[in-house]
Amino acid sequence: MREESTTCCIAGGGPAGMMLGFLLARAGVDVIVLEKHADFLRDFRGDTIHPSTLQLMYELGLLDEFLKLPHNKESEVAVRFGDEEITAADFSHLKVKAPYIAFMPQWDFLDFLADHGKAEPHFRLLVNARADGLIEEHGRVTGVNVATPDGPLAIKADLVVAADGRRSDLRAASGLSVEVLGAPMDVLWFRLSRKQGDHNHTFGQIAGGRFFIMLNRGDYWQCAFVIPKGSLESLQAKGLDAFKDGLVALSPALADRVPELTNWDEIKLLSVAVERMQRWWKPGFICIGDAAHTMSPIGGVGVNLAVQDAVAAANLLARPLREKRLADSDLAAVQKRREFPAKMTQMMQIAIQNRIITPLLASQGPIAPPFALRLVQRFPILRRIPARLIGMGVRPEHIGPELRPVQR
Repeated sequence: MREESTTCCIAGGGPAGMMLGFLLARAGVDVIVLEKHADFLRDFRGDTIHPSTLQLMYELGLLDEFLKLPHNKESEVAVRFGDEEITAADFSHLKVKAPYIAFMPQWDFLDFLADHGKAEPHFRLLVNARADGLIEEHGRVTGVNVATPDGPLAIKADLVVAADGRRSDLRAASGLSVEVLGAPMDVLWFRLSRKQGDHNHTFGQIAGGRFFIMLNRGDYWQCAFVIPKGSLESLQAKGLDAFKDGLVALSPALADRVPELTNWDEIKLLSVAVERMQRWWKPGFICIGDAAHTMSPIGGVGVNLAVQDAVAAANLLARPLREKRLADSDLAAVQKRREFPAKMTQMMQIAIQNRIITPLLASQGPIAPPFALRLVQRFPILRRIPARLIGMGVRPEHIGPELRPVQR
């Protein structure tokens, strides 16, 4: 078996892994990031770049360059109950450089981070490289086995980071326990074209038993249709035409577009899960992002929680990794820093699931806006509260002094 060595090996080229790899390399830490695919071109991934992440790009001095990439800006989030539209959140009042959500294909975000990472001499990105198991010696993780087109590769590292998502292979290999919190829903993702005269805003449409979201992606709508957990087979049994008729009943303006859906293969299932690890780390190993705490799609905060984890981990681990003195207490400090924000966010998501989503999916009649949204509608200043929770999150991170480029 071929063998290489580095200071930190990160499994997963998603938002958490790419951000952590870039930041550690910027701080002078030798890093290898493993991406199991050849590129980042996979659709129906989280495409929301929240104000908290945009603020981090500003602190890194990269915001102006980043915003040259194609994107759509959303300063408000609206939800429609029947014919009644309610603005649920207003980000324009946030005290940040970019007070809005940027909708951007995730592959552009990841390519941007990868390109800046590759400009750092301490950064390496290996594609078509799948983390295939942990190497452990004397009770400590000392590396990772990797499957590559050229055969197996063993990478020895002072630290292995699992940033490989909700179905993390390395998390499973670690033996660390996961608490399943549950979710009452799944989401169907598909595309519909945008037409001249369509509005520009992302919005949600709610009616009895149905919840439909449309995200503006320039020349098409990325659509999310919420269904009860495990109900896809029964939905398919009724036929594609019945599904399309339901879309038109919910949003009549789509009548000329639903014929674009010609088979179920064009409709992708996201099985929603809300999970979290009891302990994120063991000697020489740590999980971050979805690997540590799988988020519901409510609020679209998963990408930004993952990025916040990466920044916190880089702030706390850059110096001990660079100085070759990483201790278990350093890994515990990362969990201590990020566990509370993750738990609080999941708590809010579960409350929305139980109090709004579950009754909504069970209902067959007209749906009235919840009392909280009626308050927001009546007193617009209250829109700043969900904007803060969604846009910035609990305990947002900032770029610390350890992440400034080292003098070379």
